[in-house]
Amino acid sequence: MREYISRIATIVWKDILHELRTKEVALSVLVFSLTMMVLFHFAFETESENIETIASGILWVTFAFAGVLSQNRTFALEKERGCLDGLMLCPVDREVIYFGKMLASFLYMLIIELIVLPVFLILFDMPILVPEIAVVAILATIGFSAVGTLFSAVAANTKAREIMLPILFYPIIIPVLILAVSATGEIFDGGSWGGVLSYLGMLAAFDAVFLTISALVFEYVLEE
Repeated sequence: MREYISRIATIVWKDILHELRTKEVALSVLVFSLTMMVLFHFAFETESENIETIASGILWVTFAFAGVLSQNRTFALEKERGCLDGLMLCPVDREVIYFGKMLASFLYMLIIELIVLPVFLILFDMPILVPEIAVVAILATIGFSAVGTLFSAVAANTKAREIMLPILFYPIIIPVLILAVSATGEIFDGGSWGGVLSYLGMLAAFDAVFLTISALVFEYVLEE
């Protein structure tokens, strides 16, 4: 078990180290996310009666688009530089590669969210700094990363991967987006743990399903 976790951690560290050196994904996703936040701030009236619902939608639409931008590069760099074959030749199970890539993607998105959320607080004056938001963000980001990593591997083998990934990703991730928006809207409206607990349970269930199915089929996707 320790060796299994060590191999996953090695893949995670490889991707993080590459990103720290190049900053190819983080900078583009961060600029895009901040730009969307500012545009939405001027597009919607922040004094509106239903601003809590609007703000939760804005937050997760931004994260959803940012997620696709970051996921697009998960396997694209490996493919472009001829490293994917080398990765597949490593003496590890294919699910180790999947979980390593998924965790690296999860950490990318989580860092972006941590930077974007304070900007969201300034622009929309919503209660962001509460534990409920952190739990919703973590669960939703796990779902994004679980599905995005699988479909990134699929899209990497196509010529139009920038178009293919959103087409595959968004229809599957809709339940997670709806639950995240609903839970966040409830929190912004003053809801407590009791009000968001059912949403959190469903998010956790979707995460478990997505992770299990993605890990099982990833081997066949990678072989293609």
